[in-house]
Amino acid sequence: MDDYGLDMNEVARVIDSADVLVIRFAILDKRLLLDTRTNEHEGPLIAIVPKAGSVEERFKSLKKLRPRFSLPEKIMSFLWPRHMETFRKSGLWDRIESRMVSLGGDEMAERCRQVYDELAREEKAEVMSAIRGGEGYQSLWERTG
Repeated sequence: MDDYGLDMNEVARVIDSADVLVIRFAILDKRLLLDTRTNEHEGPLIAIVPKAGSVEERFKSLKKLRPRFSLPEKIMSFLWPRHMETFRKSGLWDRIESRMVSLGGDEMAERCRQVYDELAREEKAEVMSAIRGGEGYQSLWERTG
């Protein structure tokens, strides 16, 4: 374990080797899906997807997203316990981007940037909702007068 509460060597190994990987984030309901499989018609996929209710649901949604591919033997997953900025600073995002670009070419770099920016925006909105006591949150203190 290190400062991130994870075995970073193991996480890096999974990022470098998994065919399909789902990354869960501490304060987001959405997930980051990486599918590194490619064929003559399709490159790798990086996408933000809804939380699945079960493993079976995740496999079904993957089949809909990637109909030209058979179901993978397994879908790897881990929970990132910190914020998106920390994910970037840890070097893991660069590792993901490098792998996606190596498989799908330079256009994957822009797609990775778009996905990261969207995750960061979603996280910021969730934090603001929590601060304001939005849906699913309760204010602990309220200003009076």
